[in-house]
Amino acid sequence: MRSLVVLVLLAVSVMAATCYESHESMESHEYLNPFLNRQRANGFIRDDTGLRAVLQERIRERNKAPQERQREICEDFYLCEQYALNHGYPAAYRHYFGRRRNK
Repeated sequence: MRSLVVLVLLAVSVMAATCYESHESMESHEYLNPFLNRQRANGFIRDDTGLRAVLQERIRERNKAPQERQREICEDFYLCEQYALNHGYPAAYRHYFGRRRNK
């Protein structure tokens, strides 16, 4: 009987030592409410930078270098692309589209 009481007291003291909530863990408000509402969750995301990056990408797509435009035109035409594998894209573009004039 005496060993049972000692064992119970030992178990209670181990449980109290391991399950103790310190003041530091209670400082964060996530302890009481771990879920954030939609406004607080989106508050740290900066939408304007994302929109600015998308706009910059769209501007870069519109203002492509002439060589890049020529390469894309050549990639769309199978024979030009095959010629480009052997001779390079500038030569392939001149070979297939060099006689045309862009207006």
